[in-house]
Amino acid sequence: MNRNVKRINRFFMLATAPFIGLLLVMLLQSKSMTVPLHLEEYAPAASLDAQSGKILNTLDQAEKIAVQTSASIEKTTRLYNKTTTAMSSIVKAASTQAAKPEQIYNRRITSKLGAASERVNSNKIHIELYRLNPGTYKAYAMKIKLKDPHAMKMTLGKDAYGGAETTLTAVQRYGAIAGINAGGFADAGGKRYPLSTTVLNGRYVNGFEATFKDLFFVGLNDSGKLIGGKFTSKAKLDALSPSFGASFVPVLIQNGKKTPIPSKWQKTPLRAPRTVIGKYKDDQIIIMTADGYNENGSSGATLKELQDKMYNMGVTDAYNLDGGGSTSLILNGRVVNRPSDGNLRPVATNFLFFK
Repeated sequence: MNRNVKRINRFFMLATAPFIGLLLVMLLQSKSMTVPLHLEEYAPAASLDAQSGKILNTLDQAEKIAVQTSASIEKTTRLYNKTTTAMSSIVKAASTQAAKPEQIYNRRITSKLGAASERVNSNKIHIELYRLNPGTYKAYAMKIKLKDPHAMKMTLGKDAYGGAETTLTAVQRYGAIAGINAGGFADAGGKRYPLSTTVLNGRYVNGFEATFKDLFFVGLNDSGKLIGGKFTSKAKLDALSPSFGASFVPVLIQNGKKTPIPSKWQKTPLRAPRTVIGKYKDDQIIIMTADGYNENGSSGATLKELQDKMYNMGVTDAYNLDGGGSTSLILNGRVVNRPSDGNLRPVATNFLFFK
């Protein structure tokens, strides 16, 4: 019994010994433990007046700078607006002055045509129609200012080489505002082919043919300027960048000078319905169509009469287009001239104008 008690006491002593040792160590080494926090720099200042004064002073300075900056911006804005207004006035005045010579020139050439009976105006084209009655013949003049190079085009009859259609049909089919017959043609095998050199969309329809006899080429270049004359080589015509054009006879005026009319064309026929196209020095286009009731030489205008008329109107270049029963002038959906055949003749090429 005593032996068992001793064993139990020994077991408890051994079990509690580590805890007793740890307790003794803690008692022997127990000291007050502190953590250094250094809170002085976070302590509030003794007085906030000094800091508040500095902040208020800074805000006052910022306000003064803001006021000065705002005043400077306002002054600059007023100066900018005044400058812009002044520049706009200068540009407007300059534009007005620049337009005056053109306006003066236009009034001068228009005064020789009389009063326009009809006008068409858009951002692409400006057209004025005049009735002329010099005494020996009756005619119409159509003055055209192209504002867009694409406002004038040439078409083949029914859009085919060898095809033919009236100018009115072409105008209606393309939705044009005006149109005239263009170059001459030759019939063969039941088809109607454009005469000599013909250009469409910048390409030669049937190749280039050097000028022979009295033939000429007339059309528009890719800048919308009327070009024309006699060309002995393709390179010379290519140099003018033709966009489209057709051929006929003869040249009436070139570079402001009358060209001799071959006797053949002065007499065969003497008088006839005719279509002439030309331009002024400011590149406005002028078209004249003379009425005639037949093609036997007794009605209509002579080439010399039309040459003199165009020259006296200040035209710098003029070319005789196909005439007789081919003469056609269409404006606003109606036939303006009186076709000598009683009806419009189907032709191989037409010049069209677009609004």
